[in-house]
Amino acid sequence: MTEASIKALSILRDFNQFQWYVIPLFLIVLYVYAVEIERRNWNVFLAGLAFYGMDLFNEIWNALILHCTGRAAFWTTPSQSAYVIFVGLNIEITFMFAILGIVAVKILPKDKKMKILGIPNRWVFAVLNSILAVFIEVILNRIGALVWEYSFWNWPNVFLIFLIGYLTFFVVAYWVHDMEKVRNKIIVLSVIYGINLVGIIIFGVILRWI
Repeated sequence: MTEASIKALSILRDFNQFQWYVIPLFLIVLYVYAVEIERRNWNVFLAGLAFYGMDLFNEIWNALILHCTGRAAFWTTPSQSAYVIFVGLNIEITFMFAILGIVAVKILPKDKKMKILGIPNRWVFAVLNSILAVFIEVILNRIGALVWEYSFWNWPNVFLIFLIGYLTFFVVAYWVHDMEKVRNKIIVLSVIYGINLVGIIIFGVILRWI
């Protein structure tokens, strides 16, 4: 098992790591969502939840990679956190992804049929945002905040990070955002969070693999 994996497991869900800055960060997330609720902007509100739900799914299977290999997850956040939820997900990243989904859909053109250089604007924004997110991850990896162990999930081989780590998040968030009926949005969210809940219960609570 890698040093980063051992270090992450040593503080996994350890409340002794708590720092007071978590409270104002949590309130900021609540405020961001409360604003959308106040405005009854359900497209943005539910798209933000969809974005975070996709990230949570990734974090569950990433934690399972560590269990199955006995060596390392694809990505690990081993230190400098007030609370480590899974080996690759800490409370700070959670708050970031919770807000990022909201930001990602608020910058979309209102006309979902508009094209940029002949390409549907949703795909353009999804690709560009994913590239920017991967760029930031590379920086985080370089400073040691985010650890990558496997060559296929590491610089310069970042295509999987782009595809699985971000593009799917943005695509699903935009898809939910553009759905005509709120009912359909809720159905998609129910599926995403239902799968996550089952995964957490089975692999986290019962088997204790994550």
